[in-house]
Amino acid sequence: MRELILGGARSGKSGLAERRASESGLRVIYIATAQALDDEMAHRIAHHRARRGADWGLVEEPLDLAGTLTRHAAPDVCLLVDCLTLWLSNLLFAGAAARQAEVGKPVDCPRLSAGVRALIDTLPRLPGRQILVSNEVGSGIVPMVAVSRLFADEQGRLNQRVAALCERVTLVVAGLPLTLK
Repeated sequence: MRELILGGARSGKSGLAERRASESGLRVIYIATAQALDDEMAHRIAHHRARRGADWGLVEEPLDLAGTLTRHAAPDVCLLVDCLTLWLSNLLFAGAAARQAEVGKPVDCPRLSAGVRALIDTLPRLPGRQILVSNEVGSGIVPMVAVSRLFADEQGRLNQRVAALCERVTLVVAGLPLTLK
């Protein structure tokens, strides 16, 4: 079974994903997409790390999410990906897309397109259970900066595509889960 858990910053989405992974009865492998590029992000990562079960596996992968899922998926495994938002941001800044958007050029990002396509192609073929966490970024105003607009657009498209592949989709607001699908 695949599940997408959406929510805003500090909505409780990661906590819900962790509870569902624990309750799955399967061996849990946490796939972390964050990179500790500054002290504040290192603190956030440490906070998430402290909440996880000591017996959970951990794979840190900022870019090759489809390959990582393929390597670690098994019938007796629950893969928890936290989160698609940081993964997408990593792809956006690893290629030329962010720089192109910042200078007002048309955006062509083969790395981002290939990464998203690989994820969408891979998810339906995976054995076991997958729980994917992502931010819902489309509820606010349209960002003023071009790179932020590009990110919001790509995040919205990614969330739609992943949601279409999942058997369950949950939106978390103020710690309260709302089942969408």
